[in-house]
Amino acid sequence: MSLVKEFNDYREKMNDVILSKENKMLKRFFSLDHQTYADGALDVKTKELLGLVASMVLRCDDCIKYHLGTCHDLKVSTEELYEVFMIANLVGGSICIPHTRRAAEYWEELQSEN
Repeated sequence: MSLVKEFNDYREKMNDVILSKENKMLKRFFSLDHQTYADGALDVKTKELLGLVASMVLRCDDCIKYHLGTCHDLKVSTEELYEVFMIANLVGGSICIPHTRRAAEYWEELQSEN
């Protein structure tokens, strides 16, 4: 199974489990997260790139994969993506390098699926 399919299947399955418990505050948080990345003063692509930088600096591999998938859907170029990687490494320091490696691997897989 590909990295992309495995991640997306697991994310969908567990989101369904979490949301099925009818916890109002968790549902509100998920909704807020979704609404935050909608078009506004900043466009969706810019928000996703910002989310990717934050996720890399915070070292959240699941968040990195999610934002990479959305960036791929939004037709972010590899050149744009690697500039984002550089910003994340500059802000976050060398501790971000392992996450950059995994992000690059995931991006390559996303690219190869098309």
